[in-house]
Amino acid sequence: MVKRKRALTGAVAGAAFAGLLAANQALAQDPEPFPKIIVSGEGVETVAPDMAVLTLSVVREAETARAALDANTEAMAAVLQSMKDEGIDDRDLRTSNFSIEPRIIYPKSRSNGGTNEPPRIVGYTVRNSLTVRIRDLGRVGAILDTSVSLGVNQGGHISFTNEDPSAALAQARVKAMEAAIAKARLLAETAGVDLGKVIEINESARRPGPVAFARADMAAMESAPVPVAQGENAYTVTVSVTFGIDQ
Repeated sequence: MVKRKRALTGAVAGAAFAGLLAANQALAQDPEPFPKIIVSGEGVETVAPDMAVLTLSVVREAETARAALDANTEAMAAVLQSMKDEGIDDRDLRTSNFSIEPRIIYPKSRSNGGTNEPPRIVGYTVRNSLTVRIRDLGRVGAILDTSVSLGVNQGGHISFTNEDPSAALAQARVKAMEAAIAKARLLAETAGVDLGKVIEINESARRPGPVAFARADMAAMESAPVPVAQGENAYTVTVSVTFGIDQ
């Protein structure tokens, strides 16, 4: 009889513990919602660029890989030397892409059901891309002219950037937070509630992107000076801020 009572007591205690554990898990998975205000703010800071980044490519084709490589190497060597003659430091010159690819012809399928001819290699293409950082922005147009004259025949990208944009990004962050706080205060005042403390902040930043110029534009450069307008760089920061509501 005593053993049976002990077993019954243990079963009741186990069931109670299991019920308590399940309740705690339910609370952890579905916490009680708290009143909050979620707002976003955007800040933009514009500054003049102090550096240009160019991507220039030399492309050569020939019947053999050796001939295409030799022609490409000769042209790129001239381009590199011209960059150094323009005062570009070695640290600002970097090979960003290099490839040797066969040019393949795929014969059309025969309509009479005969055996198709296999693909044929008719030549090779060698592409060598150079990334150049130009710190004297007044030289950008002249350097583009010179590079095309020496063999650059495929465009890439040009971007006007800042070597150290941290100050501009910091100011954009301040503007973004000020905008978010002002929006939250307005919403709270309009709703007739008191704005509480900041609970969470998320941020994303956007920097100026490069501008592409095509192969046709490179051909046009051979006969016309290159006008370059650097403009301003806009650094944008967006924040999402969660505020509590005091009750």
